[in-house]
Amino acid sequence: MKVGLFGINMNFMGSDPSWAARVAQHAEAVGFESVWTGEHVVLPDPQEPPSPAPPETPMLHPPALLAYLAGVTSTIRFGTGITLIAQRNPVVLAKEIGSLDVLSNGRLLFGIGAGYLHQEFSALGVDFASRGARTDEYIDAMRELWNADQPKFNGSFVQFDNIDAQPRPVQAGGPPVVVGGTSPAALRRAVTHGNGWYGFALDVDNTAKVLEQLELARARYDRPADLGELEISITPPKPPTRAMMDDYADLGVGRLIPMLGFYNADNILESLDGLAGELM
Repeated sequence: MKVGLFGINMNFMGSDPSWAARVAQHAEAVGFESVWTGEHVVLPDPQEPPSPAPPETPMLHPPALLAYLAGVTSTIRFGTGITLIAQRNPVVLAKEIGSLDVLSNGRLLFGIGAGYLHQEFSALGVDFASRGARTDEYIDAMRELWNADQPKFNGSFVQFDNIDAQPRPVQAGGPPVVVGGTSPAALRRAVTHGNGWYGFALDVDNTAKVLEQLELARARYDRPADLGELEISITPPKPPTRAMMDDYADLGVGRLIPMLGFYNADNILESLDGLAGELM
């Protein structure tokens, strides 16, 4: 199983990017496959549902930090966990993500989702109710920009023609799209648009339940052949053990992404050594 780490841009590392670089370099050296960012452009102040964190939580913007980390690492992959693409202009985001794939020499995993924090959408001036439809359309529009010889698109929210955007991503087809979320819409999106699916803070039992729903979605919706096999990634809700990892693997999980927030900042590198020894 592949093992990544979630939260490389948050909390103490979000306050000090040199720490993020040290953690990414150490994770690469001891064999972790990937590091993943969280993302919220803004958080409600004061904190109120459904906000996941206090407003003062440091959180570096993922493409900025990952471009920096790409320059100080060689092999470790970078995942956005997740980018809320309905909040963005997809033409600009396609350039941003495509550039990050070039800067990392094809090491990017593009985790995406529709979002759930209505206060954030309001601050950005983006309609919350249409976020799902925008997410589906924006994936298609971005892939058009990454792949078509003469990109053109005529959707409900974005239209373009007679343009080009170079350079294209290093990875053929563009960075793999990993769809986050457990709602029926998210599972349908993973089947119809995703190279992978990402479940966050799910224990083994809840992972099994969601994967049953994912199988129903596979039976209900057509999956384009060029998307390949749907890779399953999970962030567990507590520090994982080898036995837990084996239980996840038995369900078909291909990547485990424990939270860096499980471990103390004072001995984070030693904790990563222990985690690597336990899981890998």
